[in-house]
Amino acid sequence: MKLGFISDTHGGYEDTVEALDLLKDAKQICHIGDVLYHGPRNDLPKSYNPKKLAELLSQRNDIVYVRGNCDADVDEMVIERDLSTKSRVVEFDGYKFYLVHGYEETEEERIQQAKELGCHVVVSGHTHIKVLEEKDGVIVLNPGSTTIPKDGSRSCAYYNKDEIILWDLDRETVIEKIKI
Repeated sequence: MKLGFISDTHGGYEDTVEALDLLKDAKQICHIGDVLYHGPRNDLPKSYNPKKLAELLSQRNDIVYVRGNCDADVDEMVIERDLSTKSRVVEFDGYKFYLVHGYEETEEERIQQAKELGCHVVVSGHTHIKVLEEKDGVIVLNPGSTTIPKDGSRSCAYYNKDEIILWDLDRETVIEKIKI
């Protein structure tokens, strides 16, 4: 079974469609925040079409969300999904994943919270920079950004058969893998 991770889509319709297509066989997808709005510090993404992205996401029942710093109540209204929760725990295939956008706390605090919740993996976004590593007994994943990467390439990630894979959408290749 596959569990997908996307983050920081920022209204990028074609970029998000590309990531969702890669994750089409995922049982569930976790969106780690910053869904529709591009934010005041970012240039408008090339594929910026938040209205069309909202229409697409409102039709999907397989995506769970955590609220990012660019998400607003109106975003929740137009995608008709819960965007109010700043963190959540997803249990999948015997593992617990702690999801949080990651703009209100340090990485150390996220790792500590994940440990307190009995989670194996902490997944955050916000920085638009890909991370996949083990720290202090917890796997730390940032799937990067599907739309506005700050490290050179658009990306997403997924869990499959006891392994997390970080995927480069631009080069269509695996960046890194780690066993849980």
